Amino acid sequence: MTQTPQLSDGNLWLHFTRTDDWRGPRPSVPILDRGEGCYVWDTEGRRYLDGLSALFCVQVGYGREEMVEAAQRQMRKLPFATNWGTAHQPAIDLAAALAERFPGDLDHVFFVNSGSEAVETALKLARQYHTANGEPGRHKVISRNYSYHGTTLGALGVTGLAGARAPYEPLIPGHHHVPNTNQYRCQSSPNCAPCDLMCAMAVERTIVAEGPDKVSAVFLEPVQNAGGCFTPPPGYLQQVRDICDRYGVLLVSDEVICAFGRLGTWTGAERYGFAPDIITFAKGVTSAYAPLAGAVFNHRIADALSSERGKMFNHGATWGGHPVSCAVALANIGVFESEDVLGNVQRNEDWLGGQLRELQARHEIVGDVRGTGYFWALELVADREHKVLFTPEQSEQLLRGFLSTRLLELGLICRADDRDEPVIQISPPLIADRTILGEMVDILDQVLGEATKRMQNGHPGKPDHERTMPTQPEGGSAL
Repeated sequence: MTQTPQLSDGNLWLHFTRTDDWRGPRPSVPILDRGEGCYVWDTEGRRYLDGLSALFCVQVGYGREEMVEAAQRQMRKLPFATNWGTAHQPAIDLAAALAERFPGDLDHVFFVNSGSEAVETALKLARQYHTANGEPGRHKVISRNYSYHGTTLGALGVTGLAGARAPYEPLIPGHHHVPNTNQYRCQSSPNCAPCDLMCAMAVERTIVAEGPDKVSAVFLEPVQNAGGCFTPPPGYLQQVRDICDRYGVLLVSDEVICAFGRLGTWTGAERYGFAPDIITFAKGVTSAYAPLAGAVFNHRIADALSSERGKMFNHGATWGGHPVSCAVALANIGVFESEDVLGNVQRNEDWLGGQLRELQARHEIVGDVRGTGYFWALELVADREHKVLFTPEQSEQLLRGFLSTRLLELGLICRADDRDEPVIQISPPLIADRTILGEMVDILDQVLGEATKRMQNGHPGKPDHERTMPTQPEGGSAL
């Protein structure tokens, strides 16, 4: 009799997951079986509140028949067609829907399959735009420290996480990283209040140092994910926009996470009132019911790439703008509007933020709470008064040795991440109401209390008051 295949057999290899978490003698990775609303169940029947929206994706929750039916209708009518030499109505309709909802003159949409591909597309758009304008030397890219922008070799260069880049170096040259907007551990003006926007001025200094005629684009997330939900100080994004205009550099808003309601608006650009030249998107466009991503760009870029007969954007992907995925995305937008999903986030974000700050007040291990919308992080510290970091060994034992396992035991999926400072990151489905959000907060309350007691009892070790902030992050992430 054939045995049922097991994850520990090693046939399936997981993404960004330590091998001994699923191939070792005590696997800790749940095997998920089904989902409904804000919850998922594993093959053992255990229920989990998905406080990470399946990695910032499942905006409208699980089990939506509207999405399934849209996919079925399209599969029966036209299961596949390319956007290469032909077109199809679902992609045309979705492009128009996005142009209507994205800000300014971001009216042109190029579809691909994943967030990494969307960033790669933006890199190519920027280069070809400058070449079309007679500036082929503009190839350098500026992004921020500790940022994550994808796994392809181009996107990996944009990524500001040294640990993510190191195994694949040398990468394509020309990538430069500047301070991010971590106001808790400011890299630019740590003793300045209010913010003097030196982090924005670092963008200008880098453009000047590298040569304005050599810089193609600046990439940033409105709220930076890696490191734990770094929100921009007032005026920062507008000043970066002004700097880019001054030197003829394109501004790319990487909204693979931030778009489609995560911040309570269709885009982060709308939330913070700035005008990028390109927005990259993925994840929430279909609430992850089907793979889809893309880049939306403005008239200036579109005109440069189509001003002469025979010109084209010299890029493509076989599955980009798959008709089934586009049909699902249109159904997803329909759910957003019929159920006022954006309004739900806007009505609850302050309440959720207040609940998380109450956790900070109760638990000394929480040094900072930051975020907006349904996108939040709690930074964990060994000594809150002095903002002392855990040692790498303490962080390992705390995040992976206790927090990740204990959260799952209590039925909560969120992210314990040490790619910069140790954080717990939460990002629930956008349909979550205060009852569900409260359940999530209660589990966090219990686990943080237990973690604090472990620290007080000498587990995972005594704080090291002499440790300073690392210049580059170490390690990976644990879900």
